Amino acid sequence: MPIESVGCYVPGGYSPYPSSLLMAVVPAKVAKVPRIAVCSPPMSNGNLSPILLVAADICGVDEIYKIGGAHAIAALAYGTESVKPVKKIVGPGNKYVTTAKILVSKDVAIDMPAGPSEILILADDSANPHFITLDLISQAEHSPDSVCGLVTTSKELASKVIVELEKTIVNLERVEIIKKALTQNGFIVICDCIDEAIEFVNNFAPEHLEIVTKEFDKIAKQIKSSGMILLGPYSPVSASDYCIGTNHILPTGGFAKVYSNLSVIEFVKRVSVVRCSKEGLIKMVKPISMLARREGLINHAIAVEERAKK
Repeated sequence: MPIESVGCYVPGGYSPYPSSLLMAVVPAKVAKVPRIAVCSPPMSNGNLSPILLVAADICGVDEIYKIGGAHAIAALAYGTESVKPVKKIVGPGNKYVTTAKILVSKDVAIDMPAGPSEILILADDSANPHFITLDLISQAEHSPDSVCGLVTTSKELASKVIVELEKTIVNLERVEIIKKALTQNGFIVICDCIDEAIEFVNNFAPEHLEIVTKEFDKIAKQIKSSGMILLGPYSPVSASDYCIGTNHILPTGGFAKVYSNLSVIEFVKRVSVVRCSKEGLIKMVKPISMLARREGLINHAIAVEERAKK
């Protein structure tokens, strides 16, 4: 059955993200959640982005609040005079939003820790350095906290990507954000062999992993920890952010080792409904009694044994 109410956090510090609203709200609507509230920070003019409001209207959002950051998570978790609390909070955010979600998770359910965007590209000498450069830049433009990495077995490829980055970054939109992200959180790792590169990926557990190698299908089978795996040169993260069909709300910060992408499953709860006949219970008396008595719960055993006598 659906969870009674959910709060969807939609980031908006550097740009409005109607795509993130869709990714959070659509699965909740499919699950038939009766109350869906959205929180998103206002733009510099103090208003919510019109495109965000239109997306919320199309998706059938019940409530939308002009509030962002850790205090939005607190409002959804505990309520305020104007915001009713919800049963579960989903959606990505910056490090403060992610930390707030983890802190309130003792009182209200959350989907996963989904913080600043991450991309890790696993590539060999067959990869196109221009494509890799574009994908690193596209993820860097999310925020200065974005993590952008290349792990490769090719020193030549690594050198070409560095040259491409220096050449391409000069005249870009959002260049200051991109420079900060690449300077603070960008890296290139050169491995001696592909097995070493795979081990690095599994330890890093990235949000997004692009595998751009000769045998990407074979390598994909050896990846144990990643929020999303994109295969080949024509499966960029940018496409998965919008139209490929997968959900772009994914675990970050190494949490891909234990969490999956947001889906309809996150908005429903399972309830077991049991009806046992007298004959059926009698067949189970012996194992139930044995286990209960072994655990020292004598009255558990008696509650079943007495029913079998009548």
